[in-house]
Amino acid sequence: MHKAGFVNIIGNPNVGKSTLMNAFVGEKLSIITSKAQTTRHRILGIVNGDDFQMILSDTPGIIKPAYELQESMMDFVKTAFEDADVLVYMVEIGEKDLKDEAFFKKITNSKIPVLLLLNKIDKSNQEQLESQAEFWQAKVPNAEFYPISAINGFNVQNVFDRIVELLPESPPFYPKDQLTDKPERFFVNEAIREKILLHYKKEVPYAVEVDTEEFFEEEDIIRIRSVIMVERETQKGIIIGHKGSAIKRVGMEARKDLEKFFGKQVHIELYVKVNKNWRSDQRQLKRFGYNQK
Repeated sequence: MHKAGFVNIIGNPNVGKSTLMNAFVGEKLSIITSKAQTTRHRILGIVNGDDFQMILSDTPGIIKPAYELQESMMDFVKTAFEDADVLVYMVEIGEKDLKDEAFFKKITNSKIPVLLLLNKIDKSNQEQLESQAEFWQAKVPNAEFYPISAINGFNVQNVFDRIVELLPESPPFYPKDQLTDKPERFFVNEAIREKILLHYKKEVPYAVEVDTEEFFEEEDIIRIRSVIMVERETQKGIIIGHKGSAIKRVGMEARKDLEKFFGKQVHIELYVKVNKNWRSDQRQLKRFGYNQK
């Protein structure tokens, strides 16, 4: 018997969804930073065993959209309800509610299995943990409850094993050696964007999109040319930094991560362009893979 199914991870921004998926997959597929709204797309990670295939979906954190880009991000979350065989709803210690009540009703009325994971329990004490467990089990009575620490791996294997049990009987949906549904350029863009999120403050990281224009793989090296897009000239100056020092650091750190990811030497060239109001432009969003309507 072979099992296969779609396991969709949802929750508020910054509760540890990407950390959990990366722990399951064993590869860094999703950006992990301490800033909210890090994941913008719906990213599939595929875990294969001899008798199962788990297709994990990491989605953007649930927010009330303020502009077109965020509307598109929430569309990715909506689709997560449509094709799930198992729904993983993540919350963190101290959290009390979803930012969108309509999404919350979908979770509590779900006809498919729901696992409610209370993450970051390493940051709590026993009393707080018991209080939060009671609160969430009453709030989502249809869910199986698991306290976890995704970053430390606590209880992660138990959750993984339970998901495998819940998968429906099915042949694999993807080739068994496939890790994700995203192309190489997507991970180049995400690696660069992660470094921008880590090293720049205020609005700058959220006004940035990365577009990899060239990706040439040779036998012993990958040559990459990527453009960092910002909305204003002032942001361009901030991204480049004094004598190019800031963008040089981004390139160097992204290159190290990509060499680890691809398993070979990487040469990366970065450029910065101003692309005014791209976050509110339907045509631009479609080009960057957001507006799929």
